[in-house]
Order: sequence, then structure tokens, then C-alpha cells
Amino acid sequence: MLSKNKAIVLSKVKYNDNDLILKCYTAERGLISYLVRGAYSSKSKSGKMGYFQVLSQLQIEEDFKPNRSLQYIREIKSLFIYNSLQTNLHKSSLAMFLAEVLTSALKEESKNEDLFNYISGSLDYLDHETEVANFHLMFLLQLTKYLGFYPELPQETTTYFDLESGLFTNQAALYTIEGLQVELLQQLLKMPFEAYPQIKLNAQGRVAFLNVLLLYFELQLGYFKKPKSVEVLNQVWH
Repeated sequence: MLSKNKAIVLSKVKYNDNDLILKCYTAERGLISYLVRGAYSSKSKSGKMGYFQVLSQLQIEEDFKPNRSLQYIREIKSLFIYNSLQTNLHKSSLAMFLAEVLTSALKEESKNEDLFNYISGSLDYLDHETEVANFHLMFLLQLTKYLGFYPELPQETTTYFDLESGLFTNQAALYTIEGLQVELLQQLLKMPFEAYPQIKLNAQGRVAFLNVLLLYFELQLGYFKKPKSVEVLNQVWH
């Protein structure tokens, strides 16, 4: 069945000599893997490798069959052309990291338009924003809304946040955080997405809180693996 779909590229793997397998998050079908024939062939119209950079946003015509593990792309064009996301060193390191997070975290093979729009809109925002050092912290926290484990602010004063239960508490446990990290978490939960540049963090504090968020993902999702690109990200932002 031929149909149109919007897709965000999460990862790519070369297949055979000229083909490419893309893992994408799509507006109409959630997570899908596509086989792009002739992607590496100079004679092919699909041989424009710029389409296939991580987090590229595409408008595609797909040949979709429900029981097939690899779907086929018939036509492709850019849905959104970035100005700086894939060329600016700091933003491209963020893009590599976010793509790896999404690849590990997203398992849905069904439509979730709100999640797709959140990812797409956030990437558009990142592309135009200049203050992006703490962008990934807010992005990951807001992503938990769509994955089902967004922390709820407590009605009363609490000392800890339990990463395993996802609750603020006054009882210390194996995976609780406290002090400045709890204060930062509550600050982020109270502010709108666009206000994240107001967060005052040095490189050490940013790395520490990112590790907290990644552990939270691991504990809540079970299958989630800490991205290897986090080391590159931390080096670039030091």
C-alpha cells in the first residue's frame, strides 16, 4: 500500500553495497525500519545522503505492508531543512546524543502523533535557539511525559526523589537523589520548555544531572541503555 508519512531519522546502517536501512520514528506508524535501495549509488535519486543524517525530518512515500519487517521508501524529500543542527559542533553533538536516546527509548510500533510532534517541534526549536547547553536536560525530562513516567511535583516539602518509584519522598532508598539535584529537578518541572536557558549550571553540575536523568530512564524502562555518545557530548560541552 502506497501512503505518505512524516519521518525522523534515528539511525542508519549500510546494507549490502548500495542499500541503507533507516530506523525512523514516524507520524503515522510510530517506529519503522525502512530499506532504501541504491542509497549509496551516485545514479540513484535516493542517493542524497543528506536526507539520512540522524534527526533529519523527511516527507516520504512508503510502500507499506503490515507483516513486513523492512518497509520500502518510494519517494523522499526534506520536510524541514535545518540551519545549524547538523553543522554546529555543539548542536550536532546534542543531535547524536538525542538520536541515540530516542533509538533506545522508543519501542512503539503504533501511531503517537503527540510524541512525534513533541520530538519534531523540539528539534526545530533547537535548530534556531542559541542557548542550548541545557537543552538536553529539559528535552529528556519532558520526553518522560510521553513515555509514561513524568515526575509529579509533591504537595508538601520533601527531601528526596526516588528514581525507581518516580516519586518525591522523605524516605531515603537505594536510588534516591537529594539536595541540589532535587532542587534542580523541581525547578525544571515548574518551568515551561522555552525557559530552560534560565537554568544556571556549570559543566560538572550538567554532567551530574544528566547522569541522574539517564539512570531514571534505565530504571523506568528496563531495556534502556546509557548512550555511548554521552562521553562525546560531555567533552564537547566542557
